[in-house]
Amino acid sequence: MTFKEKVVHHYNQQIQDKIDAFRDMISALTEDSKNDAKGSAGDKHETALSMMHIEQEKLNYKLQEFLESKTIFSNIDFNKISDKVGLGSLVQANDNYFLVGIALSKISIEGKTVFGISPQSPLAMKMLGHNEGYEFAINSSNYQIKQIVS
Repeated sequence: MTFKEKVVHHYNQQIQDKIDAFRDMISALTEDSKNDAKGSAGDKHETALSMMHIEQEKLNYKLQEFLESKTIFSNIDFNKISDKVGLGSLVQANDNYFLVGIALSKISIEGKTVFGISPQSPLAMKMLGHNEGYEFAINSSNYQIKQIVS
């Protein structure tokens, strides 16, 4: 497996793990509300159920966000080879790597730091369409595209 394939696989797994975690939390809350409904009565019971419902709505919203992220991520062609930075590119700029696709957390693979960035992010917008060797500045930091990893 190439370095880029490892990065894409790791991010894909990270998204799926988040989806699974949110589904588990929603399921646990649903089960708790069923159990609470059997043995409680009165205002405290209603307040507890209301709080669980609010929490469940928040979790459902987060789950939906990650499901949409997974769809977007799955539709990106990470196998496309180009000498210019584009959607799906893994770019080494200075000592960091940036996967242009969707905004994801920082990871470390083979001792290298990788960031998942959205093509709409300021950093990606500076890199898109440029070749290796291109230099640019953003937020008073200077960058150079050292490699477009295939």
